[in-house]
Amino acid sequence: MLTATINRIALHAQGQRPEAGELRELAYAELLRQRAVSLGLLPEHTGPMAPELSESERQILEAMVDREVSSPQPEEVECQRYHQAHACEFTVGQALHMRHILFAVTPGINVQALAVHAEKALLELTHKDTPPDRFAKRAAELSNCPTSSQGGDLGWVGPDDCAPELAKALFHQSHNQSGVGVHPTLVHSRFGFHIVEVLERRAGTEPTYAEVRERIARLLAMQSRARALYQYMALLAGEAELENIVLDAADSPLVQ
Repeated sequence: MLTATINRIALHAQGQRPEAGELRELAYAELLRQRAVSLGLLPEHTGPMAPELSESERQILEAMVDREVSSPQPEEVECQRYHQAHACEFTVGQALHMRHILFAVTPGINVQALAVHAEKALLELTHKDTPPDRFAKRAAELSNCPTSSQGGDLGWVGPDDCAPELAKALFHQSHNQSGVGVHPTLVHSRFGFHIVEVLERRAGTEPTYAEVRERIARLLAMQSRARALYQYMALLAGEAELENIVLDAADSPLVQ
């Protein structure tokens, strides 16, 4: 088993490769440690393997990143533009009485064949001559959700009560803010493919821009910070010699 290294410093013991997520975390910590060493903030490390960082060393790295990574605060026009484009996301009190048929994606399943199966069922249920009780019958026959025994009925559901993918498709898109009936396309989520029927709708109320301005500013500031941190780590990775590990890297030189 190949050992992942950064500038010839091993990230793990030979023959014991961590999971991908853990390995990335080790790599980012080592990139930051080596950056701190180059700035004289931490002492040189002479061992062949990356050392485990103490709490005080982690605090030094955090302070270093705070100094080196700057992210602009959002301007008023940015906040206003975001509100105009995402106003429906701030609506409060909205809810849907809906039912669904879940075609679950499980290990080993042929996802393409499952999608075709789901599309055929959707086509049947959106046909103008389909009787009203057909959805409940098909839910009982096809759905992999426990609600299949209730005809797929989920009851009243708000944006925070369902998977983010469902919330985005059913609540957070302006063209889906009115109307009832079977959703015209499959809704994809981490669980699989959903056929959704909206039975009733509570519209909710949309707050003014002034009421959500601070919330939007915090959100945009967080997004700006995340982009700046991503670029910073990509620059560090681009300057490092990486072996047996792949990280997003940028070729631009790191500004000293």
